[in-house]
Amino acid sequence: MQDTTANQVAANATSSFTEHLQRNRPGLLPFNQALPAAPAGAGSQPLQVPHATTIVSLTYGGGVLMAGDRRATMGNVIASRHIEKVFPADRYSVLGIAGTAGIAIDLTRLFQVELEHYEKIEGTLLSLEGKANRLGAMIRGNLPMAMQGLAVVPLFAGFDLPVGVGRLFSYDVTGGRYEEQEHHAVGSGSMFARGALKKLWRPGLTEDEAVAVAVEALYDAADDDSATGGPDPVRQLWPVVYTVGRTGARRIPEHDLAAVAGTIIEARTAARREA
Repeated sequence: MQDTTANQVAANATSSFTEHLQRNRPGLLPFNQALPAAPAGAGSQPLQVPHATTIVSLTYGGGVLMAGDRRATMGNVIASRHIEKVFPADRYSVLGIAGTAGIAIDLTRLFQVELEHYEKIEGTLLSLEGKANRLGAMIRGNLPMAMQGLAVVPLFAGFDLPVGVGRLFSYDVTGGRYEEQEHHAVGSGSMFARGALKKLWRPGLTEDEAVAVAVEALYDAADDDSATGGPDPVRQLWPVVYTVGRTGARRIPEHDLAAVAGTIIEARTAARREA
């Protein structure tokens, strides 16, 4: 009896944890949840849920960096000032979320387990290209929810060990994957962040310079987009920033980010800049 069970498990084994859930427990997938019916009189009003906003990413001399602000909004209300939107996917990649916060966080956790499961089953890391493709397939699975206004649009970045460079990928709601060059931003403040990145980014940035560029880009986005939260010295809230290089992913300590934000604020104050 035990041999039969073991054979069944072996026959159904897959290196994709998402496929395993889809086959055995589809209700556990974040994008297979049934939405409740709209309350009477709600009409066509969109469902009010927290949304994560601006994420920026850029390459530098030793790898790739990703940063996100700390604000989540729900309509015209600030739902949270402490949300984290950038997470390590595994040792050599990071994921930033924009869109419906709850689904995005669940999808991030599922992606983390997906990569860990693959490594345990196959005995090796999935290639960066493979990780980007897997994430695209997961986003495509969320398309029915996106059509109801619960979209998730992440930004993915990692260090490609065989090539020895940092790479970053953007997505659309259908799971379309696009490799970006130099830098990119997503979310409600992305238009302003991209403008800042175009002016501040240059080839061969050091890690410290890249951190300063990312924080300043988020500062500019927060200046013009109400859904993006800038550095907050009063509450001691700073962006979440990860770098990924040959030695792996590393979160930049908050005291370093406080110093970077302080330098930017002091320089703009001294220059008497209005914008």
